[in-house]
Amino acid sequence: MNPVFYHNDSGRAWVTIDNPPVNATSQAVRAGLIEAIASAERDNCRTGVIVCLGRTFVAGGDISEFGKPPQEPHLPDVYWQLEQSPVIWAVALHGTVLGGGFELAMAAHVRVATSGTRFGLPEVNLGLVPGAGGTQRLPRLVGAELAADLASSGRMIDAQTLFDAGGLDAVVEDDLEGYIGKLLDSASSHPLTTSERNILPVADDYFTSLASAVDKKAKGAKAPQLNIDAVKWAMETDFIEGQSRERQLHLALRDSEQSIALRHAFFAERLVSKPAAIKEVTAAKVEHITVVGGGLMGAGISAACLAAGLNVHLIEVDDNAVAAANERVKGLLQGALKRGKITQAGFEAQYNAFSCGDDYRAAANTDIAIEAVFEDMQVKQNVFAELARHIRADAILATNTSYLNPEEISTDIKNPQRVVGLHFFSPAHIMKLLEIVDTKETSAQALATAFSLAKRIKKVAVLSGVCDGFIGNRMLAAYRRQGDYLLADGATPQQIDAAMRAYGMPMGPYELQDLTGLQIGWANRKRQAPTRAATERYVTIADQLCEKERFGQRSGSGWYQYESDRKPVVDQEVEQLIQHYSNQNGIQRRTFTQQEIQNSMIAVLANEGARILEEGIAERALDIDMVKIHGYGFPRWRGGPMHTADVMGDDTVATILASVVKQSPGSWLLAKKYQR
Repeated sequence: MNPVFYHNDSGRAWVTIDNPPVNATSQAVRAGLIEAIASAERDNCRTGVIVCLGRTFVAGGDISEFGKPPQEPHLPDVYWQLEQSPVIWAVALHGTVLGGGFELAMAAHVRVATSGTRFGLPEVNLGLVPGAGGTQRLPRLVGAELAADLASSGRMIDAQTLFDAGGLDAVVEDDLEGYIGKLLDSASSHPLTTSERNILPVADDYFTSLASAVDKKAKGAKAPQLNIDAVKWAMETDFIEGQSRERQLHLALRDSEQSIALRHAFFAERLVSKPAAIKEVTAAKVEHITVVGGGLMGAGISAACLAAGLNVHLIEVDDNAVAAANERVKGLLQGALKRGKITQAGFEAQYNAFSCGDDYRAAANTDIAIEAVFEDMQVKQNVFAELARHIRADAILATNTSYLNPEEISTDIKNPQRVVGLHFFSPAHIMKLLEIVDTKETSAQALATAFSLAKRIKKVAVLSGVCDGFIGNRMLAAYRRQGDYLLADGATPQQIDAAMRAYGMPMGPYELQDLTGLQIGWANRKRQAPTRAATERYVTIADQLCEKERFGQRSGSGWYQYESDRKPVVDQEVEQLIQHYSNQNGIQRRTFTQQEIQNSMIAVLANEGARILEEGIAERALDIDMVKIHGYGFPRWRGGPMHTADVMGDDTVATILASVVKQSPGSWLLAKKYQR
């Protein structure tokens, strides 16, 4: 069916795009627009209006076409024909006007938007520059500074901001098409096209300063800087040459490793919340949440649920703990108010939807109860028992454990089909990842309800089976273990941290341990000691630091020393401790290159992920990639460890792992795909 409809209404062309869900500029849409423009010109229409059905104007290109040979008509040619047309073309903008949709709006002669419309060039998030003139028209429309900012960041701006910058002719509250009709009726001549406009100069150091700031945030991603370069072309060349260079770069980047990885992440985010286990299953309605535990995690979970419009009751042990929890949640809401995330009315509505007490009877009508107390099996079992006595028989009972087995936590709980793991990441009101843990008894409806809740509170939800640490922390343990082996064999904490930052990680593994606290890992290692394989190489350096009460930033020292500014400083005591450990264990220390460090750390991640897949803990490789990207800072432009391993190739990963195994014999179980 043709997604573009043309109608001549007494000399005014009306062109309607209907290509749900987001009216993407597919080949059929491009062909339809070309034909509609030609029809308007054949009919000698003086003016024309392009509108979109549904919830949004064109919100981008058809990403499914990327990676394939471009099909005619090409988008730049469509927009050039629109811009050069003798017909005065207006666009009626609503929803989100992104990428190719924003470029379409810029190529038109008149732009009117409803007040809630948002605009942006998100191509940078896919490792690309715009491909239909976005970096060349936008600086001519709103100036190079705003254009470079939007193109390099991918952020969106609202209609009023764009209007103030000169990018819109009007912003209206309602009757969009009626307003456009009056505006076109009053047009006495053909407006100046965007490509004909001049660009105002910017400060001499503007692009240098912007590039420096962007590089710090990009952490190895190339597209942000390339978008700045493309905007600079608009100031250095005429429109025709600038657009040609932009298009050539766009097409070249489509086949780049970074763009392929970012597209993998884009599609994975849309598939991850649709595991086979909940296909065609209806979620239960959720309006009331009970959270047990008012520490940082419980308060963060409460704030996330309140922000989604849910009613939340928090349970603590006594009056003092209740008061502290109440202030903690209130403080998070006030923080959102201060940052402009919510209005005063929004703050009051959320705080009024929150209550706090020490009586489990208040949970009688809850839809989901979430325990968020500390990692102790007996404590969690006691909380579950209390909740089970007071909540409805059909209410979901969830545990926020990071490592413990939900099946053990829920021992003796009636109706175990309603038990599910909800592993939030701290701070829970900010971090996007939510691991949803499926027990042997968990029902499909309980899982579907958990995924529905995750969507409502704007989390990226990933299904995990039961194992120690689930997907994310199990892989983190392998990652840290390999780091410790490198440490014992010749590397230093700062070398390993620097290597992984250079790889694109926001922090190295030892900086991260200092930030989160070494005592967490220490407690887990002591808990796991009885089940640790006798052949596994166990490096005690971290344990020795903990025995010296070097727990990280909060204690003033860990792998590094910290002053008041909390910047890590290399500590000779730690280096001596590492050297002493190597000497005691007869290890001849050697040097490692940055590449060797990176390869071994990523290979063990890929291996652990492959084992998780073999064991059925994760359903798909993309689930693992989403866990590591959204919960652990794995660089999005690399697509996740499983995608990275696929790019490296099984033989390459297997070769690296063979070296890792040789360095630490008896310590690694290799996934079948990497056994040689």
